[in-house]
Amino acid sequence: MGINDILVEMKGITKAFPGVLANDQVNLTVRAGEIHALLGENGAGKSTLMSILTGLYRYDQGELAVHGKKVNFNSPRDAIAEGIGMVHQHFKLVSTFTVTENVAMGSDSWGAILKLDQIEKKLAAFSMEYGLQIDPKAKVWQLSIGEQQRVEIVKLLFRGADILILDEPTAVLTPQEANDLYIVLRKMADEGKGVIVITHKMQEVIEHADMVTVMRGGKSVATVPKDYTDETELARLMVGRELDLVHKIETGAPGEVILQLQEITAVSDRGHKALKDVNLIVRAGEIMGIAGVAGNGQRELAEVITGLRPISAGQITINKVDMTNRQPLDIIKAGVAHIPEDRHNTGLVPNLDAYENILLKHYLDKDFRKGPFILWSALSQYTQTLINKFDIKLSVPEAPVKAMSGGNLQKLLLAREISMEPNLIIAVYPVRGLDIGAIQAVRGLLMEARREGKGVLLISEELDELFLLADRLAVLHEGELMGVLEVEKTDIEEVGLMMAGKKGVKGCA
Repeated sequence: MGINDILVEMKGITKAFPGVLANDQVNLTVRAGEIHALLGENGAGKSTLMSILTGLYRYDQGELAVHGKKVNFNSPRDAIAEGIGMVHQHFKLVSTFTVTENVAMGSDSWGAILKLDQIEKKLAAFSMEYGLQIDPKAKVWQLSIGEQQRVEIVKLLFRGADILILDEPTAVLTPQEANDLYIVLRKMADEGKGVIVITHKMQEVIEHADMVTVMRGGKSVATVPKDYTDETELARLMVGRELDLVHKIETGAPGEVILQLQEITAVSDRGHKALKDVNLIVRAGEIMGIAGVAGNGQRELAEVITGLRPISAGQITINKVDMTNRQPLDIIKAGVAHIPEDRHNTGLVPNLDAYENILLKHYLDKDFRKGPFILWSALSQYTQTLINKFDIKLSVPEAPVKAMSGGNLQKLLLAREISMEPNLIIAVYPVRGLDIGAIQAVRGLLMEARREGKGVLLISEELDELFLLADRLAVLHEGELMGVLEVEKTDIEEVGLMMAGKKGVKGCA
């Protein structure tokens, strides 16, 4: 097939689940030679539509044609046979297998186990070629979430699909690496492949996509060439209304030092030095941003501060009290709130209800217990107050929270942590995977904490977010601090170079 020929054509696709119409007469056309962005809030129907295209679901009504042939896939194997590959938001990896074994699974090479060493060598060379370096021998459980996403990207490229679906593919890359990836994707498109990118990054769409399809409420509300739209219009199409954008409001000079890290060294789960002599301070009334490619010590940094990982050298001081290698409960009592990277398992317990998840940080409070007994009526009233204050949408508080959307899960987590009146908030990738409406809500809560004089350590993979919210930026590379910069005195290019390992010329701010 030639450039501009239709690779995928979805007409009037409808898919219903009990009580939910996930896709309602959706249309999507992807041509050879184009990068097609798919935008929409959580619950808009994007994942269901892509699950139909990849053979995970069968559509109820409509037509699907791939390479000009009408199909209704019975399984993902059928889709793979038609050259369709996808990096899913929730990774399809076996945690106890190595990177090489995960990449080899399902490919023609997997049949000969003795050739795994050859596959490993090819994978290492392939990863280096595309600038997505990962250790082929590492077990998946040893990798950060960002590194796992890189494995999925490499797996897709390794198998050479000609219809490529990528869900937030640049979330773990520096600006330069993201640009390099799009160069690769553009090259693949120029070779006649079709690329579908699901992303929340408006600027990324404007810079790199050819066409944009916006979904809202299970429908495809618009398909437009990127040259005929802008970020404001795309946001309006996604949410169906004008958004009140978050802006940084000056609060005066930062206050006293709340957190001080001195010469911190810590070891990763794989036995390597994850943090190397890190010095950092966070003051009251400021947001300190942490930038870096995922897997360069961000997770370990959050864990040593919150007592989840010991340090092998250095000192941690919170509110002028030495808290080095103290237990998590001691850190909580010192006024530290934690918004962890994994809200589904580390932050919240999916099978518990809203009341019980709030109780996890309040079970020792005298307001909610009498002797060994929980005062459920008081807890219920308190939880309902938080639900109203933080505008948390859920069916009933008694239902397991796993049924809630990602945005509402994150707001429940933030409500629990902020309601404890902390003076320091450790927020790790707080808007990862959220839709634009939920992102605005979470960012607003962090800015409100800053205005109230709290210190915020914000770890994010979104440089645009860090430049929007942070007062200062610290950049990590391979566990080493490259420098601390004042946001107003730097730019994305400089931060990107520091993320790649270049020491900051401005030094520590």
